This record gives sequence, C-alpha cells and structure tokens, in this order.
Amino acid sequence: MNEKCLAAVEINQDLCSRCYVCKSICPYQAIKTDATEKVEINLEDCQVCGICYSACPSSAIKIQYYTYDNLINYLTHAQTKTPKAETLVMMCRGNSPNTGEVKKILQEQGLQTDNYLSLRLPCAGRVPTDFIFKALEQGVKNIISIQCEDSFCRYKEGTKINTRRFTLAKNVLNQLGYDKNTLKVIKFSRKAVYNVLDCVGCDKCIFICPYDALEFESFATPKVNHTKCMGCGACQLVCPHHAIQVEGFEFENILKRYSHTAEAIKAKSNGPTVLAFICQWSEFSALDNPLQTFEGKNILAIEVPCFKSLDPVHVINALNCGFDGVIGIVCPSKDCKLQEGKDTAERNLNVIFDVLKKKNLLDRFVLYGENPKCSGSFEQTLNAFYKKISNIISKEKTEVKE
Repeated sequence: MNEKCLAAVEINQDLCSRCYVCKSICPYQAIKTDATEKVEINLEDCQVCGICYSACPSSAIKIQYYTYDNLINYLTHAQTKTPKAETLVMMCRGNSPNTGEVKKILQEQGLQTDNYLSLRLPCAGRVPTDFIFKALEQGVKNIISIQCEDSFCRYKEGTKINTRRFTLAKNVLNQLGYDKNTLKVIKFSRKAVYNVLDCVGCDKCIFICPYDALEFESFATPKVNHTKCMGCGACQLVCPHHAIQVEGFEFENILKRYSHTAEAIKAKSNGPTVLAFICQWSEFSALDNPLQTFEGKNILAIEVPCFKSLDPVHVINALNCGFDGVIGIVCPSKDCKLQEGKDTAERNLNVIFDVLKKKNLLDRFVLYGENPKCSGSFEQTLNAFYKKISNIISKEKTEVKE
C-alpha cells in the first residue's frame, strides 16, 4: 500500500492480549506475528472483512466500518423510525435482497412480518455476538440473518463463523428462557435465472461462464447449476435477448434507475451529473449511505455484483441520457472476490474505451481500482473525477459563449 494509506483496520498493541484468536480466524492469513510475538495486520492481504474485529475478546482491533457502536447507533435510529418493528433482519452484502425479496424469503421460511428493521453488512461474520444480545436488550424480539450459502461467501469463512456464533448465542438464550426461534439463520445466494421464452438457444452463456455453472440441454434452455453459479453476471452480458440475468441486477432494472435521472438532477442543480457504477466489495459507505457520501454533488451510485457484470452499453447509454461523466469503481485485480473470468471484464473495458474514443467521449469515463483498506481513498478518487468533469463542463460553456 502507498505511504499515505490510513489503514481502515489496525491493532492497538496496548490492548492486545496476544491470544491470537484473530490470527486463527482470519480467512486471508493477513494477521501475522513477529519475533517478539507482536500481532500485526498485513494490509496487502487484508480484505477488511471485519471477522477479526468481531472476534477479538479484548477489543484491541480498531476498524473503520460497522463497529459495535455504529451498529448500535444504527439500530437505535432505525427503531425510532419504525417503533413497532420487533424483527431485525441482517443481510450479507453478497445477497442483500431488496425489500420485496426479503418478504418473499421470509415467507418461504414460514415467517410472516411486515414490519422489520434491516441491517446490511459486507459479511455476516463481522457481527459481534455482543451486538446480538444488545439488540435483544433494546426491544428486538427476533433476529434473522440472511447470509450467503457457505460455499458462496465472498469472505470465505464469514457465513460459517456467523452460523457458529448464532448457535452458541441460541444456547445461551435458551438457558435464559428465550424462545428457540429468537435467532434464525437463512441461507440465500443470488443466482442467474432464465426467462425461457426469451432464450433462443445460442449457448453463448455456456461458453462465457467462468464457473462452468451453465449446462447444455438438447433443444432446450441451458440449465443453471446452482451449486456452481456465483452470480457474477458474466452470462447476462453476452445474452443477445437478456434471457439470462442475475436477480436484482437485470438490464432493464438498471436502465430504469438512471435513464431519466440526469434530466431530473439538472433541473434542480447546475453542477455536473455523474453516474457511478460501484462494485459491492470495492466501497462500503457510498453504497450504504450515499446521501452523506455524495452530499453537495450530483452523483447517482448504482451497485454491481462484479465488474464482469457491468454492461458496456450502460456506460455509453448513461452519457447519451445526459450524464456528464461515468465512473467505475471496481476491486483491484488482486482483491477481486470473484477471481475467475477476468478476461471477460478486460474485454468489456476494451469495448467501452473503443466506443468512447469514436464518440470523442473518452475523457468522460474512468475506471478506478479501489478497496476499503485505506480510509478516505474512495472520497479522494471520487472528488478528483468530479472536479475533472466540472472543469470539462466549464470549458465547454466558455467555448460556446466565445
């Protein structure tokens, strides 16, 4: 990492008891010990999953995002807005279903609730057990963790760790007289789905899938092997009829979110409008609290599950729809949570640049590799691009006047 990097996770050596729980639990082997048995975090390998933070018994690990205090403050605020809600639904960023999907998932589990509090997290494994007990103390009656299936966890061990914590917490709560259903774990992962009527059987999706999750079917729509599908979205990029897409990130769904937004923004403000496509794992605060992150700027953020699912059409179309600039924030290659299929992402990027160059719009788009390791890095990147677009717009206005 560069020398200016302000680490988003670090260890307070004065509080560290040298128990090495963090070292044993880190899924990336990013926590090391030196000759003096001092515990240190290798920021190059760290993915800021927060699992070590949630496991530290002496609170020696300091982390920038989703701390215990932040989670409690969020819960308290949510309870004031929805005072009748007695159910807390915690969702992994990897599945983070929308409101309609949450209700559907709960109903499939035989759970009926219209009023609930939702808490979105990068990984279920970063939730401290203390938070579970505190939430119950604050009036929550039921806690449901909708987490990724174990083999699809973007942080390798996160869902397994959270499941074990829930099991231990349930044992304690049962002894204290709580209902056995007070805590519940639901496994859910986004998958590619077909619209059979739109499929023409070209089988392009089979050849592009980096996880071999699509299987050939004679005279029929290919079959999705749900035990392999990672929901990366590479298949939907090559489908000429949008017959296969990732739930929640459908082409038309994304298109509706930005197609008329630029005009609405410009009607209210004179500043430049920027559309930001942000990978789920490259940034946290902008996706969970965009109003605060983009305060004072005309920026619309659209989340994508991986850069491999960023359709080049959206970049070109966004500029045609009135956005002054488009920025893509993706994970650096080394930190990508879906390593397979990098060549697909590279081809998409080449297509974007080729088309923009022909349209003389090359300076309106930029792709940055970012991760949450360095506090404030995302804001600096975004501010620099926003300033660049502002200068371009100002220059164009000056030339028009002349």
